[in-house]
Amino acid sequence: MTVRRGEFDRIRSVLRQAQPEEPLTAREIVQLLDEHGEEFESAHRVATVLGRRADAGDIEVIRDRPYRYQVVDSTGRNN
Repeated sequence: MTVRRGEFDRIRSVLRQAQPEEPLTAREIVQLLDEHGEEFESAHRVATVLGRRADAGDIEVIRDRPYRYQVVDSTGRNN
């Protein structure tokens, strides 16, 4: 499964606009995307996109049950 161009940018944009106080689950992110008019096929897809960007340092994955995700800015701080 490949990450389609722009998927991460769409997620990051909505998360930055919403400025959640706490890290969110993939399901919560899908709900937030929907509220902002962005469609994603599933929470699994969101988790896949964010998990792959975590390797690049763009996302912090909190490996709790369930996993939670938080955007990291260019200085390495959480947004």
